[in-house]
Amino acid sequence: MDDKTILNRITEMVDEEHRLRAEAQAGHTGTDEATRDRLRELEESLDQCWDLLRRRRAARSTHGDPDAQGVRPKPEVERYLQ
Repeated sequence: MDDKTILNRITEMVDEEHRLRAEAQAGHTGTDEATRDRLRELEESLDQCWDLLRRRRAARSTHGDPDAQGVRPKPEVERYLQ
């Protein structure tokens, strides 16, 4: 997966997250369990994508192989401090 693909995926997920939050605020969808679960899933997937993108950029800046970087498991990425 290249940086452009990762950034496109991030954009898609952010758009969906914003749509879900806007619909919930407007009362179109409640904050039902399915919506909350989907938002949590989006947040975790976004964290994974941002982590991968940062590590690919770091590898490139240190003359490493960005393609050697893989997606880390959600539990690992979620433990990071922001």
